[in-house]
Amino acid sequence: MNKKIVLTLICLIPLTTVFAQELKFGYYSRADIFQSMPETIEAEKKLNQVTSDYKKEIEKIQEEYQKKGSDYMAGRDTMPEAIRVRREAEIQDIQQRLQSFYQDSQNDIKKQEEALIVPINNKLDAAVKAVGNDNGFTLIFDTSSANNGLSFWSTDKCIDVTNLVRAKLGLK
Repeated sequence: MNKKIVLTLICLIPLTTVFAQELKFGYYSRADIFQSMPETIEAEKKLNQVTSDYKKEIEKIQEEYQKKGSDYMAGRDTMPEAIRVRREAEIQDIQQRLQSFYQDSQNDIKKQEEALIVPINNKLDAAVKAVGNDNGFTLIFDTSSANNGLSFWSTDKCIDVTNLVRAKLGLK
């Protein structure tokens, strides 16, 4: 009997040390910090410029398509069949070019966005981890995420680390 009690106490000792440790929780708004980072602002400018350039080129192709289509419709009843067939092929070619260019532009914009945003996210992640390690936090969670998995938290028992993360990134 005494052996069982001693064995039970030995098993419970590690659990008491876990519960005796103070758990420290923090929260921050990732979206607010991300939007205020200079790298994000610069990335948005670059992406807006690329998007604008592609939009202008797509508009040029659309204008060409509209002009060829209008010219074709105006004269199709009087053109010889060989010319009509050739113009129809030209219009289809322009339409295919337009669709292909649009798809390529969307893919390129997405690749450029990923190339610009991933390093910014990595920098923000590193700052949050550094704040957590430097200040002894057990958990830091993002309040701006709709799927953070937390239904409730008490701001009285958690610490807002947004300013600490901003400071780690050199932001105001």
